[in-house]
Amino acid sequence: MERQELADLIFPEAKDISYYEEKYPERDLPEGAVVTRFAPSPTGFVHIGALEQCIVETALVKQTGGKLILRIEDTDQKRKIENGVQGIIDSMKDFDIVFDEGMVSETESVGDYGPYIQTQRREIYEAYAKYLLVNDRAYPCFATEEELAELRKKQEEKKLNNIGYYGEWAIYRDLPIEEAAERIRRGDPYVIRFRAMGKEDGRITHKDMVKGKVEMPQNILDIVIIKGDGLPTYHFAHAVDDHLMHTTHVIRSNEWFPSVPLHLELFRALGFKAPKYCHYAPMLKSEAKVDKNGNPILDENGEAVTFKRKISKRKDPEAAVSYYHQAGIPKESVKEYLMTVANSDFEMWRKNNGSADLYEFPFALKKMSTTEGALFDMDKLIDVSKNVIAEFSAEKVYEDVYSWAERYDSVLKSMLDDREYSLKVLGIERGADIKKKRKDIGKWSDVRDYISYMYDDQFDLKPDEYEYQLISDPDLLRQIFSLYVEEFYNPEDDSQQWFDRMKDLAERIGYAREVKIWRKAKDEWPGHVGDVSTVIRVGLTGRRNTPDLYQIMQVMGPERIRRRLQTAAEKLS
Repeated sequence: MERQELADLIFPEAKDISYYEEKYPERDLPEGAVVTRFAPSPTGFVHIGALEQCIVETALVKQTGGKLILRIEDTDQKRKIENGVQGIIDSMKDFDIVFDEGMVSETESVGDYGPYIQTQRREIYEAYAKYLLVNDRAYPCFATEEELAELRKKQEEKKLNNIGYYGEWAIYRDLPIEEAAERIRRGDPYVIRFRAMGKEDGRITHKDMVKGKVEMPQNILDIVIIKGDGLPTYHFAHAVDDHLMHTTHVIRSNEWFPSVPLHLELFRALGFKAPKYCHYAPMLKSEAKVDKNGNPILDENGEAVTFKRKISKRKDPEAAVSYYHQAGIPKESVKEYLMTVANSDFEMWRKNNGSADLYEFPFALKKMSTTEGALFDMDKLIDVSKNVIAEFSAEKVYEDVYSWAERYDSVLKSMLDDREYSLKVLGIERGADIKKKRKDIGKWSDVRDYISYMYDDQFDLKPDEYEYQLISDPDLLRQIFSLYVEEFYNPEDDSQQWFDRMKDLAERIGYAREVKIWRKAKDEWPGHVGDVSTVIRVGLTGRRNTPDLYQIMQVMGPERIRRRLQTAAEKLS
């Protein structure tokens, strides 16, 4: 019996691979165009590391005039969840990730190189597996779970460096063709394994687009390429798919780097040109080491001993991209932060190109981290977000905050229902003509606290919650309120006139009208104009630190100002 007959027995309906080679021709794209793919499994939420990968891929595709494909790797049917594909699509849409080709819904796709769901490409994998069988680069394996467990046990007892199905341990590798055919006809369960040609002491050289030139062990494992259910494994499916979709770059995290020798051998055995592999270090998280009782382990200086680990779907809420929407961190902020993680010189570029589109940055794979990933830093993300939000118009802030509040904060939504007034509130120290932008908001969940004092139904302070700082005498405080309302407040003043009147008020009560005057002769003055304006600020807002007081008062209006200062004076009793 010949190998062709065995292959026909196993895959009687499979087409010749020439059919698919003709069906999926080379793409008509500019020279150097990057064709890459995001290929998740529909098994749960989208990880923040996957979003980083998609941002990198989008940058490269936009720079080169290439294509970004969404391909669904669903061959692990046991872990597949309902509406998993739609969840992936929606999660990426939330961050403006647009795919040129691939799945656009749970059941629909666009593009000429589909299907884009692996379980729908079964006949394609059968054709290429049959090709490997005919060329003696694959064989049927009848090893049972018990036999595989026994092999592993013996390998571990011998303390072998390589654990797995290979060489002398590949007990069905050289099974005669006739015997294999007989067992298949009898209905014995089997899988299709790849016949590896590597040697245990063999080495390969490989150029990774991130890591550069590396030397690695040859592949020796006879991995499963078609499982007992007839579906392919990831290793085999990705090789076939990337070839037929004409993927030029495979961008993925370091966890896949040890698979490179296997993947390169698969491509060679199939007669394919391998894509360029780009392996980068994933983001990490710092965690304190604990003893068996859960107590932190301390070093000789009493500091907690920490270790670094990958961000975990199981342990870390920030692993899910949905977390950032719930926290109210704008999508623009998350993307900016991830770009700083991916290329360290992005921050400097952003400083010099404040309003430029994110993808105008000249992204470079060689600048990605190769060995140890950046620590995920929530404080850094919020700082980035403050800078991002500072560039937003009042209208954009309002629309984004309102949209978030509709879903997550009913109190904030009711505050913002007065659109005209809220736009004025959110427009304080905001706008293209403002030189010093306000950077007090890092996420939408902070907004209610930051602006609540501007809304009367949220502003109800107890007497002891007014902290006037240096001026504490109740009689003097009442005098300041009274004088300001009756003599010094004029709602028609511009900002300079307003501040001049504040200086006049300071002078009236015996305080220095200029801070620099007070600094030269502190013994002659009880305080300065800043102390007086702080009294007005606290009386109006209940806070010592706010955005520009003049702008706040312009939004509040005369009636609210007089009422609040009167209330503040009454609560001094």
